[in-house]
Amino acid sequence: VQLQASGGGLVQAGGSLRLSCVVSGISLRNYDMGWYRQAPGKQRELVAATSRDGSTNYADSVKGRFTISRDNGKKTVNLQMDTLKLEDTAVYYCNRNSVVKFPWGQGTQVTVSS
Repeated sequence: VQLQASGGGLVQAGGSLRLSCVVSGISLRNYDMGWYRQAPGKQRELVAATSRDGSTNYADSVKGRFTISRDNGKKTVNLQMDTLKLEDTAVYYCNRNSVVKFPWGQGTQVTVSS
């Protein structure tokens, strides 16, 4: 299994970014997936999740600003991030939303500036 995240970059506070994760080696439709982030000096946290049935869940810190979506045919999991805040600065990763994870990919850096 390989997880390739992309779409990060430098953006001003209030701006938007769209992250994409290409998942190879599995049939994506069979897995609950999530986007995680890790800020410097902090633990990795789950910020958004999409289940096999298409339902979604969000951390309180991003609710109303981030939108997760999936395309099982294209094997992608996307994260639309709007109204970005300084505290959204982190490396973002996708992975299973499960105790058992796939090997982590490199992630994509998101930096929000004032």
